[in-house]
Amino acid sequence: MSLPPEQQPLPATPEVRIREVRLLSDDHYILRRTVLDYRRRDGSWQTLVRETYDRGNGAAILPYDPERRVVLLVRQFRFPAWASGHAAPLIEAVGGVIEAGDAQQTAVREVEEEAGLRVRAPRQVMNPFMSPGSVTERVALYVAEYNAADRRSAGGGLQGEGEDIEVLELPFDEALAMVAAGDIIDAKTILLLQHLRLAGVL
Repeated sequence: MSLPPEQQPLPATPEVRIREVRLLSDDHYILRRTVLDYRRRDGSWQTLVRETYDRGNGAAILPYDPERRVVLLVRQFRFPAWASGHAAPLIEAVGGVIEAGDAQQTAVREVEEEAGLRVRAPRQVMNPFMSPGSVTERVALYVAEYNAADRRSAGGGLQGEGEDIEVLELPFDEALAMVAAGDIIDAKTILLLQHLRLAGVL
């Protein structure tokens, strides 16, 4: 039997002593309040209070066609972005939370559900924390080649999960220009597009 969220052990290190962990919410994901002692670089100890949101880890993938120099992205409504004042749907690399299987299996499954694409030989290029000040999530980022024959369906996501996804096939240079113009503002997508440019893939 697994322990309840507030009783699950945190990693032990010489720099951190946990005093108290309180569960604030586990309605969908897990929000905790932790009181801890942190040893500063000068050796002194300081008591800190931190909230952490644990939604599991995720995976995202950016398919690209090297012959046509295009990338496959999706556009969808994101409530947290809307609630913070960004009304437009976000243009993003396909991604999702790792719920079954590993990160690569998640990326492959999500790109077929959301974009109707069967990718070949996905390659992981990084595994960053996306908001380490408060969110425990790391997102494994992949790229994968594709061509027109790899399209299996129109995509669109799963309506039962509230997904209403538009698939976009964009010239790579246009996608980069959209980053510079502020039209693509999703962090994982920007990282993946810049990786393709820096790696000289497109």
